[in-house]
Amino acid sequence: MRIERAELYELTLPLLEPFIISGGAITERRSLIVVLHDGEGHAGFGESPPFDLPFYSEETLASARDLTQGVLLPRIVGGGRGGREFESPEDVDAALREGIRGNYFARAGVETAAWDLEAARRGTGLAALLGERLGAPPRASIDCGVALGIPADRRLATLTQNVARALESGYRRVKIKVAPGWCREAVRAARAGMGGSPLPLTVDANGAFAWPAHERDLRDLDDAGLLYIEQPLAPEELVGHVELGRALGTPVCLDETLKSAAVARQVVHLEGPRVWNIKVHRVGGLTEVCAIYRIAQAYGAELWAGTMPESGIGSQAALAVAALPRCT
Repeated sequence: MRIERAELYELTLPLLEPFIISGGAITERRSLIVVLHDGEGHAGFGESPPFDLPFYSEETLASARDLTQGVLLPRIVGGGRGGREFESPEDVDAALREGIRGNYFARAGVETAAWDLEAARRGTGLAALLGERLGAPPRASIDCGVALGIPADRRLATLTQNVARALESGYRRVKIKVAPGWCREAVRAARAGMGGSPLPLTVDANGAFAWPAHERDLRDLDDAGLLYIEQPLAPEELVGHVELGRALGTPVCLDETLKSAAVARQVVHLEGPRVWNIKVHRVGGLTEVCAIYRIAQAYGAELWAGTMPESGIGSQAALAVAALPRCT
């Protein structure tokens, strides 16, 4: 593919209500939109969705914009010399990685646009491309779950109502955000909202707990009949998650910790958790997703695809991943 020119936009989506997790709250969702053109009428769209403040990752919207505009896009467009040619999106990924440490969200915005450009040129979709690369034909449809933040009013009754509304909307799984002091009773309130439904219930701490300092809270969650407990400890606590996974009966799910295929290999070496949340933008794009997927397949890890949440532009990449067979 030849990438002849690129466009960069900033998108702001106001939220109907604040989205609150253990690390912070947002009232609007801002992200960067990357559009790559091949000069033959085809365009590929990608999204870079870090937050304004670094409470989820080290990156911010401002740092991603600076790197994308000043470094990443000039590398693949060629500085106005008629564009650059690449054999595949994987080659674009390699160009974006050279001399760049981290900055996953910035790279993912450009890298996923390259995958979408290949899909547009071939008249197919991202799921089909991933299935082709991995030898894993995608499903035609997937079940979708909802992630519910901590209510702004901190009322359990509000959480119960939010869960009930989510099930009425047709979601097939419920995940609630938890934090120290907002866990055991929150799970009970969520159960009340589910009204006896057999659908899975999970919790996500976004790294808010410490082990063994919050052992009581984590033991309470372990006794709650959850499908898994997502990212209970801080992102850098890889060994801690391995130890916690052995101490609890409920599976531990890795999210922020799982930044790359290199980390995935360490999880395997340590015989760590086997439930992984694959967020395309958190790991740097779909090329890295493919590498992590192959490791998960060999290890027997079960996957699911999460969002930041980004807009529908970025979510198309997550939906493509979710259609893969290992995403259970």
